[in-house]
Amino acid sequence: MSTDHGALLARKTWLTVEPLHGMIYFIPEATEAYEKLGLIGQDGYFASRAAPMGAVAAEVVISTFFNFNPDLVRGAIPGAWDITTPDALVRARFTAVDGACRRLLGEAVVDSEAMRRAADLARTAAEVATGHLEGRPLAGGHAQVPWPDEPHLVLWHAQSILREFRGDGHIALLVTHGLSGIDALITHGAAGDVPIHLLRATRGWSADAWEAAADSMRSRGWLAGGGDLSFTEWGQERRQAIEDQTDVLAAAPYVALGEDGCAELRTLVRPWSRIFSDVLFR
Repeated sequence: MSTDHGALLARKTWLTVEPLHGMIYFIPEATEAYEKLGLIGQDGYFASRAAPMGAVAAEVVISTFFNFNPDLVRGAIPGAWDITTPDALVRARFTAVDGACRRLLGEAVVDSEAMRRAADLARTAAEVATGHLEGRPLAGGHAQVPWPDEPHLVLWHAQSILREFRGDGHIALLVTHGLSGIDALITHGAAGDVPIHLLRATRGWSADAWEAAADSMRSRGWLAGGGDLSFTEWGQERRQAIEDQTDVLAAAPYVALGEDGCAELRTLVRPWSRIFSDVLFR
């Protein structure tokens, strides 16, 4: 399989399956589970996502999450570890996923043969990723979490590993292209993927910090002049190069699963991904 084909396979399969992981950041079950442990609001997000790495310092979360204002992270970490434990948060995540799947997909889907088959396929890919953990700290943390027994939780855990595996590689490329966390958010905003005000607000950056970073990117040739965030031709090329290489670095698990395996996985999970996308992300 060519490098280009493997990269395309990685992107297509990740895009289809990702809502099954991404729902953990939006479902009310997660908020409720973290609050039961004493973590409110974004504290629950930072601690729960970091929990597979253990009771790490704020600096580890700043590094691995990459694009959040460090002050926002320090407001949650390490204080969260005085309130609850990483193991409790890992369990809370699985409990939240179980509740959301049963609520939104229904018991028949959760207990179906299709779910079991999708879980087997996703786990096969994820276990390949766990053999390539060099430079992948978040994926490494998730890889050491014991596999659950229930297929719908296996599917979610597998996609969690694959998602963080991809994200770790993406961050490595951002760094090699000279982009900081806030720089990366600005490229995201310039591409029009997410409204700029949401990027700033959810990552905790002030207007002054945002404008200073945008000015810096203009001076480095990434952005055109003026007040709008728009790429120069060179900046657009660099962003596309990062996206393309991210797919290349993420390809190994999907290449191992194969064209037919990836196609089967996408077919199985597509209706479930649509349900989560329709209910939670719009």
